[in-house]
Amino acid sequence: MGKKKRTFDIGFKKKVVDLYLEGRLGCKAVGKEFGINHTTVLRWVRHYEAEGLKGLEEKRGKSKEPNKEKSVSHLESSETKIKRLEAENEMLKKLLQM
Repeated sequence: MGKKKRTFDIGFKKKVVDLYLEGRLGCKAVGKEFGINHTTVLRWVRHYEAEGLKGLEEKRGKSKEPNKEKSVSHLESSETKIKRLEAENEMLKKLLQM
C-alpha cells in the first residue's frame, strides 16, 4: 500500500506561512518546527502569495476546470423528463402505425 497523504487545515497552513514570511526562520527550520517537509512550506508560501487564503484550501479531489461540473439549471427535472419521454413515445407509436 502507498503512503497515506496528510491534510492540514487552513489555520495550520497560515501559521506555517506566516512564520516563514516573518523572515526569522528559513523553510527548513519552519518545516522542522511543524514536522513537515520544507518543500511543503515553500509550496504553501507560493500558493499563499499567488492566491491569498484561497491558495491554502485543499485542492485534492476537486475539478480543476469549473466548466466540467454540471450546473443545477442544466439538469432536467424528473417530471419534465417523463413528459418529454411520453410525448416522444406517442410520436413513435404514430409513426409505427403508418
